Amino acid sequence: MKKKILIGLAVLFVIIQFFRIDKTVPEYDASKDLIVTTQANDEVKRILKTACYDCHSYETKYPLYSQIAPISWWVKGHIDDGRKEVNYSTWGDLPLDKMKHKADESAEKTEAKEMPLTPYWMMHWDAKLTPEERKLLSDWFRSL
Repeated sequence: MKKKILIGLAVLFVIIQFFRIDKTVPEYDASKDLIVTTQANDEVKRILKTACYDCHSYETKYPLYSQIAPISWWVKGHIDDGRKEVNYSTWGDLPLDKMKHKADESAEKTEAKEMPLTPYWMMHWDAKLTPEERKLLSDWFRSL
């Protein structure tokens, strides 16, 4: 009985690998990106690229583990949710009041250590922000 269950689970695992996540990127105007439109300095740019852009832009870098279902589905869900909350690739398309709101929200979530998400920085150690980086990034967002 245990052998049949293990074989069934192995077959199921192989089958779900055929259900790939969608990694296509829609066409967008790169000149409307947050870093471009705000002319962020190099340090802020580095922090944004390492801690924010995988989930909050169209510049996602999919690591090897994101190729394996069901982990890939979980990763894609986080990316979709992140882009829905704020997409820094399309920052310039936001109305000014919404830009200010999203910038303030980004500052608050950075200060409160809600971003980047713990599972993300645990897999991407360079995305774990120091207190100084958090302050720099949150202050920068508040200045927008």
